[in-house]
Amino acid sequence: MVFAEWYRICELPGANDTASAHFISQLHQNILLKGDDVTDRFFRLLMELSVAHCLSTEVINSGAMQSPQQLQPMSFLAIDVYAKLVFSILKGSSKLILLSKILAVTVRFILEDVEEKKMSFNPRPYFRLFINWLLDLGSLEPVIDGANLQILTAFANAFHALQPLKVPGFSFAWLELISHRSFMPKMLTGNAQKGWPYIQRLLVDLFQFMEPFLRHAELGDSVRLLYKGTLRVLLVLLHDFPEFLCDYHFTFCDVIPPSCIQMRNIILSAFPRSMRLPDPSTPNLKIDLLQEITQSPRVLSEVDAVLKAKLMKADVDEYLKSRQQNSSFLSDLKEKLLLSSIEAGSVGTRYNVPLINSLVLYVGMQAIQQLQGRSPHAQSSANAFPLAVFSVGAALDIFQTLIMDLDTEGRYLFLNAVANQLRYPNTHTHYFSFILLYLFAESNQEIIQEQITRVLLERLIVNRPHPWGLLITFIELIKNPRYNLWNRSFIRCAPEIEKLFESVSRSCGGPKPVEESMVPGWV
Repeated sequence: MVFAEWYRICELPGANDTASAHFISQLHQNILLKGDDVTDRFFRLLMELSVAHCLSTEVINSGAMQSPQQLQPMSFLAIDVYAKLVFSILKGSSKLILLSKILAVTVRFILEDVEEKKMSFNPRPYFRLFINWLLDLGSLEPVIDGANLQILTAFANAFHALQPLKVPGFSFAWLELISHRSFMPKMLTGNAQKGWPYIQRLLVDLFQFMEPFLRHAELGDSVRLLYKGTLRVLLVLLHDFPEFLCDYHFTFCDVIPPSCIQMRNIILSAFPRSMRLPDPSTPNLKIDLLQEITQSPRVLSEVDAVLKAKLMKADVDEYLKSRQQNSSFLSDLKEKLLLSSIEAGSVGTRYNVPLINSLVLYVGMQAIQQLQGRSPHAQSSANAFPLAVFSVGAALDIFQTLIMDLDTEGRYLFLNAVANQLRYPNTHTHYFSFILLYLFAESNQEIIQEQITRVLLERLIVNRPHPWGLLITFIELIKNPRYNLWNRSFIRCAPEIEKLFESVSRSCGGPKPVEESMVPGWV
């Protein structure tokens, strides 16, 4: 039997490279490794044997034990032998084609196993198999520019096919695999960032699986553990690969529910490693004078994708360009953001949140481009940018229409979309901070001012980290007497609320208003 013979070779004392090479050569001669249906059946059979042996050891051991002290671990011998066979085959062949074939067989086998066993599915043999392959194949040849991208992307595609939405029982093993030191760091290092979209897709897979649990705050023990693991992965990314989180923040915020404030804060707190953030509580800090505030951030997400899908982009562009007074664009805007009753029931909100996020950032980006085109010397003038915002009246029209026409739920989602752009010093942070404060100052409804304050405050009362732009905006709101925040009735509505505001304001630099704005030109 092939598997038994390979096992004997693996057990040979000393070097067995010659015997291994001869064995692999025989497999080629027997036309078992051509990459056709025969190859599929060959690897499927070997996998079936190795997994069955692995699972049988747990049954035997648990049946033989007399007490908990005699519990023996599952034997992964057959899995390790099979993994070594695959590694030995790939060493001397066209790795990518055969590896893709083997991974496809593995994915199909796992999906069939899940379908057959349902709740009794055991992910441990497959986790061991993938770990062996990642470790072995990672050392297969000298790493070029940080990673062997083709091999790693083959694994990324396999992990995507096994995402938690499809195989919930594999979730914990899956999270450990995608964040493994032999996979995620190599995908994010070098190769001109070609591995970034694959990691982004895997994280979106994770967020989409967790979204219903997080949205309803239904965190059982297992989901809570998965949530903690996700936060740890994000914190590692924040520390080691902050640019990755910066560039894909829009995509991630689209799939993270509004209630997940800390998770979103981690992503929005990322800033390029080459940048040094000024302390937001620095007295008389003028963010207009920061060199970084004139630079637009890189956004790798397709911001206008949802607008295009909903056939709204052309209408938005037309209004931003012409600002037609008799246009029905503004009056129809709220209706276009609503979901059908069936869709609303499945996602837990009446509004199309990705569409709101897309509209807000796209309009802001277009307005900033117009400002930069009209004010070529804005970078040398501290006051030019904030005051020039009024020259892009179409964007202000859209934002004011949203803040006034939407109901409480829609307004909260809109304000969240704005607050998602309050990040590190850049043109987006500067522009949307101005917009938020402008909407606060111009509103004659205290409910709107209360909601703006709530969106900022709820992001600050969770554990750190807190985005720099969020801190800057809140400090401006509490310290600038123009906004008269401390005399608002919602601040004084209850002693505990008042104490909360005073506590947060002290941590942000002091509760007393000052006469001078941090940003000259802000309303």
